[in-house]
Amino acid sequence: MACDVPVTTGHAGLQPCVVITGGGTAGHVVPALPVVEALLKAGSSVHFVGSTKGPEERLVAPLGIPFHGIQTGKLRRYFSFENFVDALRIPVGIVQAWRLLARLRPAVVFSKGGFVSFPVVVGAWLKGVPVVAHESDLTPGLANRLAQRFVTTLCVNFEDTRAEHVRVVVTGTPLRGQLLDGDATRGRQRLGTAAERPVLLVVGGSLGATKLNETVRAALERLLVDYDVIHVCGVGKVDASLCTLAGYTQREYVSDDWGDLIAAADLVVSRAGANALYEWLTLGKPHLLVPLPRTASRGDQIENAAYAESRGWSMVLPEATLNSETLVAGVAKLAALSGEYRQRMQAFRRRDSTSLIVEELSKAALAG
Repeated sequence: MACDVPVTTGHAGLQPCVVITGGGTAGHVVPALPVVEALLKAGSSVHFVGSTKGPEERLVAPLGIPFHGIQTGKLRRYFSFENFVDALRIPVGIVQAWRLLARLRPAVVFSKGGFVSFPVVVGAWLKGVPVVAHESDLTPGLANRLAQRFVTTLCVNFEDTRAEHVRVVVTGTPLRGQLLDGDATRGRQRLGTAAERPVLLVVGGSLGATKLNETVRAALERLLVDYDVIHVCGVGKVDASLCTLAGYTQREYVSDDWGDLIAAADLVVSRAGANALYEWLTLGKPHLLVPLPRTASRGDQIENAAYAESRGWSMVLPEATLNSETLVAGVAKLAALSGEYRQRMQAFRRRDSTSLIVEELSKAALAG
C-alpha cells in the first residue's frame, strides 16, 4: 500500500512518505533517528530500509516505524572471495529496493550512507525519486562516493568536505535530544561517582576497540589515582575480573543515559569516528583522539583527527605510539590544557542539523 495520504507536514512541499536508509554499523543509523523523529512529529509516514543481518532493525525498532530488509553486498577496498558473492547481492538489492519504492511511492529518500544504502539510492534514481544523502566524515566513504551521481544533495559535517557531481550543504550531524539535554549531576548519580573526583570517559567503540581497551586497562592503576574511569568498551568486551575495581565502571553500550554520562565527563578518550568527534565538539568536551590506523580502516579517522587537531579542537595520539605510558601522559596533558581546548571549541559552529536536513528533504521533494 502506498503511503502518500495527504498530511500537513509543517515543511512546505514535503510529502508525508519518506524512506530512510543506511546501515552496516550503528554510525550509519543512529544519526538518522532524530530525522525520523522530526518527520514523524511533522506528520510524515517514515519507512526504514536496511540490511537483513545488520543492526538497523534493532536500532530503529523503538521508533515503531516499518522496517524493510533487502539484500546488500559489502563494498570492500581490498581483495576477498566474498566480493564475488556480494557482487551478485548488490543488483538483487537494487531490484528489491526498486520494487519497494514503487510500492511505497515516497516523495524523497534520505540516505545516511554505508554499503546498505547503495542499492536503495540506485533504486530511487531508477524510479525518479530524489535522494538526499549525509556524509559524516571529512571525506566521503566509498558508498557515498559511488552514489554521488544518483544523489540530489549531499549534507556534510564539515565545511571543508568536498564532493563531485552533487550539491553540497553543510548541516552537521543530527544529535539525539537526550544527548543535548544531558545532566552531569544525574550522570554522576547513575554512575555512583564521587562529586569531588573528575571523570574520565573512555569510548572504545565497536570496530577496533580491542587495542584501546587493552591499553586503558593496562593504565588503570595510574589513571584511577586521579579519575573515576567510565569505560564504554563494546559488546562482549567487558573484563569480568575488573568489575569490582573501585572507581572503574564498564559498559558494553550506552543508550538512554548517554547524554548524562557525557555531561558528567570532564575529559574524554575515544576513537576518531566522525559522529563521536561531532558530539565532543558540539558539547565542548576536551578529548584525546586515538584514530583507527589505515590497516583497520580507509583512513577516515586519521583524516577526521588531523582536521580537528589542525583547528586546535582535538588532541591526537596515533595508535602506532599508543601504550599505557603515552596514554597516561596524554590524559595528563589534556587535563592541563583543558581550558584552552574548551575555549577553542567555542569556535566550532553548532547547527540545528535535524531541521537543516528536513529542510533539504523538503526542497528535494518539491524539486522532484
